[in-house]
Amino acid sequence: MSVLLISLLILLVIGVPIAYSLGISSFLYFILIHPELIAILPQRLFAGMNSYTMIALPLFCLMGFLMNEGGITRRLIDFSLLFVGRLRGGLGLVNVLASMIFGGISGSSVSDTASIGAVLIPEMENKGYSPEFASGITVASSTMGMIIPPSVPMVVYALAAEESVGRLFLGSLFPGLMIGILMLVITVGISSFRKFPREEFSLDKKKKIETFNRAILALIMPLFVIGSVVFGIATATESAGIGVLYAFVVGTVIFRTLKIKKIPKLMKDAIMTSANVMIIIALSKLYIWILAIEHVPQQLSMFISQLNMPGVWIIIAVNLVILVSGTFIDVSPAILLLTPVLLPIVQSFGMNPVQFGVLLISGLAVGLVTPPVGMCLNVASAISGLRIGKIFYGAMPFLAANLITLLLISFVPQLTLWLPELLMK
Repeated sequence: MSVLLISLLILLVIGVPIAYSLGISSFLYFILIHPELIAILPQRLFAGMNSYTMIALPLFCLMGFLMNEGGITRRLIDFSLLFVGRLRGGLGLVNVLASMIFGGISGSSVSDTASIGAVLIPEMENKGYSPEFASGITVASSTMGMIIPPSVPMVVYALAAEESVGRLFLGSLFPGLMIGILMLVITVGISSFRKFPREEFSLDKKKKIETFNRAILALIMPLFVIGSVVFGIATATESAGIGVLYAFVVGTVIFRTLKIKKIPKLMKDAIMTSANVMIIIALSKLYIWILAIEHVPQQLSMFISQLNMPGVWIIIAVNLVILVSGTFIDVSPAILLLTPVLLPIVQSFGMNPVQFGVLLISGLAVGLVTPPVGMCLNVASAISGLRIGKIFYGAMPFLAANLITLLLISFVPQLTLWLPELLMK
């Protein structure tokens, strides 16, 4: 077992990508400990990816790419301006509100940062906002992209925990919206303290109706996709396919902003994005299989139960493990590695798998804006030209919303369980 853990740690320290670190570490384990099992490695790798649920991954990715290419970001920003644009710090509020809406469309925090940041970061700087604030609020608000359904990480967790995708989507809805509302409050406070500008614009009634009509088809898309799962019309994989068709029709026929010649490239991007995740899943599943052979989850759970610590402290410790892991491990491998280890522990203290799934992904979302990995930080850095340290400094006040919500998820089960129990009994 020491070979498995030490080799993985060394590979990560020297900068080997997480997927290949897991694969090399697993291979060394079999070479040194169980050479007789090497012949079944291809079978185990294939088994890690051979899941009907995983078909949803490239489809959800393609759905987000189609909607983004179809000009959805600008429409959502214009729609958000109708409600909060006139308030002090209006563009900051628009940033958060647009991320809340866009998160339910793309299912990806990185896509959220790239799409909204490319439009709003330069615009906020031109209006007098500091670059650190503009970039910081963009990356912090984008964490909702992987929490508000539909969510690609939720699909990965559903595979790891063998849990219902529909229940996870419903369970993550309130926490995701709560993060957004808290960030709006924080933005109002900072904007008032720093005397940020108000947006001066006027729209007549006709223009307001036109702006609403331009955005309505995008706004109802999450309801369309999630509702088909919740009400038993389609599986998560089928709903992803429906979402792709919806995005294609809206972009090409109704909005007419999505060009047919762009679709092959978007399909290639979706395939490459999901292929990266698939490789991680395959090698992570192999590593997890070894952990199961060595009975690591059971031994760890037994060790913790023998400590006779109050359940509150165990849950706090689990939160810290998730937050620390998110700072140096990407989201998908972190989900696959932590779920089989931590889920049995929290279940022994009465936590529901849906509650833990929302807790896990909400905690890992913070890692997207935390050095040294911080995928959203790197995207925002490419847009703004700032170092990731300065962007993280600008994001810190808004991350309080994530941490408050994380604690509520941990100790108020009904926040994540009420809606799934109401609609999916």
